[in-house]
Amino acid sequence: MNLYRKFPPSEPCSCNICRDYCQRPGWWTPEEVQRAIGAGYGKRMMLEFSPDKTFSVLSPAFRGNEENFAMQLYSGNGCTFLQNGLCELFGTGFQPLECRYCHHLRKGKGISCHLAIEKEWKKNSSKRIIIQWGNQTGLWKQLGISVIPK
Repeated sequence: MNLYRKFPPSEPCSCNICRDYCQRPGWWTPEEVQRAIGAGYGKRMMLEFSPDKTFSVLSPAFRGNEENFAMQLYSGNGCTFLQNGLCELFGTGFQPLECRYCHHLRKGKGISCHLAIEKEWKKNSSKRIIIQWGNQTGLWKQLGISVIPK
């Protein structure tokens, strides 16, 4: 099933509830990440690991946590794309699916979107995107790791 049909965009909103969602960056699909990297947003992403470390996701970074692993230290800074209470990506075609879907009128429904995106990130093709991003940003080199995509 197409995730974009299953999780259609919500109406624009800048109420306190919707703005609070931006404190924790929403997830792109792997396809969206590839387009965002191509548009130059790769330097504003971070790599998040699932709590059980079975998969990882490239997402908008916490402000100050760009081009790195997601670190709790920066989690209170909100999304790097949140500027003056508004999303820089809104209306650009690069806003993450999870961000477009979540809305105060859909309270409690975001988890199904989150889980559907998680499933996409567990695929091998998605892991290759992460490897390429780490090579492009220099993260692997900074860590002394040589990673070559398969």
